[in-house]
Amino acid sequence: MPRIVGWIAIAAALVVAPRAQQPADAPADLVFVNGNVLTVDAADSVARGVAIRNGTIAAVGSVERVRSLVGPATRVIDLRGRTMTPGLIDSHVHFSEAAAMYTIDLGDGTVATIADVVRRVADRVKRAKPGEWVEGAGWDEGKLAERRYVTAADLDAVAPDNPVWLEHTTGHYGVANSAALRLAGVERETKDPPAGTIDRDARGNPTGVLKESAVQLVTAKVPPLTREQEKSGIRKIAADFNREGMTGAKDPGIGEAKWELYQELLREGTLTVRVFALWSGGRSVDATRRLMTRIEPLPHPPATIGDGRLIAGGVKMFMDGSGGARTAWMYQDWNRNSTQTDAGNAGYPAMPPEEYRASVRLLHDAGIHVSTHAIGDRAIDWVVDSYAQALAAKPTKGLRHGIIHANAPTDHAIDVMARLQREYDAGYPESQAPFLWWLGDNYTANLGPERSQRLKPFRTYVQRGIHWAGGSDYNVTPFPARYGLWASVTRKTLNATYGAQPFGTRESVDIKTALRAQTIWAAHQMFLDGRIGSIEAGKDADLAVWDQDMYTVPTDQLKDLKCVMTLLRGAVVYRDPSFERASAF
Repeated sequence: MPRIVGWIAIAAALVVAPRAQQPADAPADLVFVNGNVLTVDAADSVARGVAIRNGTIAAVGSVERVRSLVGPATRVIDLRGRTMTPGLIDSHVHFSEAAAMYTIDLGDGTVATIADVVRRVADRVKRAKPGEWVEGAGWDEGKLAERRYVTAADLDAVAPDNPVWLEHTTGHYGVANSAALRLAGVERETKDPPAGTIDRDARGNPTGVLKESAVQLVTAKVPPLTREQEKSGIRKIAADFNREGMTGAKDPGIGEAKWELYQELLREGTLTVRVFALWSGGRSVDATRRLMTRIEPLPHPPATIGDGRLIAGGVKMFMDGSGGARTAWMYQDWNRNSTQTDAGNAGYPAMPPEEYRASVRLLHDAGIHVSTHAIGDRAIDWVVDSYAQALAAKPTKGLRHGIIHANAPTDHAIDVMARLQREYDAGYPESQAPFLWWLGDNYTANLGPERSQRLKPFRTYVQRGIHWAGGSDYNVTPFPARYGLWASVTRKTLNATYGAQPFGTRESVDIKTALRAQTIWAAHQMFLDGRIGSIEAGKDADLAVWDQDMYTVPTDQLKDLKCVMTLLRGAVVYRDPSFERASAF
């Protein structure tokens, strides 16, 4: 069976028939009472109870209201004052823990020096066969006492014969040892590839650090994970999401293999998180055309597979690189160590800008949603202007084109975002508040004091009527959404290298706004805001129960919130053992 035909057949098989309607006063299957229900509806209502029937919310309101729907078979759960919210959503997460399961974890918060990195590599080498690849991920020079990159010279002493590749926490650069560089053919005479950088020492020799497209010189040699390993990684992150009160994910940059894995997990009933998949876009117009022939037969949002469980959402494009690697495309040179200048380095585009713009036009004209990675201010301007031009040429409402990261937008970009959202339902930042925390020491070092004040301008967005979708960019930062809630309010860095709040608090928002970014606004960017993202009658019962009221706890306790129960379409997908369920009354 040809692959496209196979996709269509699978999609048809997974579409769920319309739900049978029941009378509004029919008994509920499940009722929650005595809770603090943060509905995140338009009025920010707070209710006391929720009733669920056939996976959807039948009623929200007082205890008396939901008790009226209790029948002989209804299960009743007494929340005993606990807080309920919509299930939290991550609008940008590389949805698998496979790499973390099978590589050295250098981002667990305990790696403080280069010696720590080297020790972990040495431990793995002792257990590896001669010549076997050793992989790791999560290191960040901003968290290391030496404040410098890990290099091949650091790794060679403990891994002279085993090739080593350690991915940086941003995913945009990494370090290879000399054995890996030899296998990849990277030497002094090797030229930087287009949109990539081979870091070199003062004599011009590669240091082992590779950035952007140069990373592929080494990673192309690394044996891939098996299909079962990848599948296990998706199962694990779904379970871990549920443990954190999370029920939705927008996965950027998938290919055919991962799409097939998602469908398999959906058929097996183990996909306990709704997934909106963005296909990996190419770096040329020809590559975009080839991709379109593969994805156009798939159902476009708001159409879904598996009753809202899986969405072939659109295409992820790249406009630039990383703020951590200082490769993102800026108007002015990057800084070093906050006050120094990285002279001559203002980053660069990830693809020819006009090729990107033409690709956006092709996708837009075909009615395909586009979300574009853009971190630098110049890249963000190019992206929003590209969307504006495409929309002017073919006015289309509801494609919800997004700007992934949108770290430090100019006033012009903010103006365009506000207009596009108002006029076309497009131009939405898909932003990661945990960057301020987990990457904050590195970011403020690279942005400098003045530009740091513009990073993640959430309050300005509110003032301009701009909605954004919150996320983590895991495994760049830890994925629990409680960190994003906390970081949106406090804007604190992990190690306070340049002060606890080098980004200031002018762009802080309150917890109610932060919660909207991880619920209803994120649901909007998954084209599911009509069915999830708030607790309202008629919507699917994607819900989370917490040990504390996030609207009233001290701000610094937001990052320590504990989920005690998670439901997806009314089915309990996680329950903490400490959470006791009251008997029906």
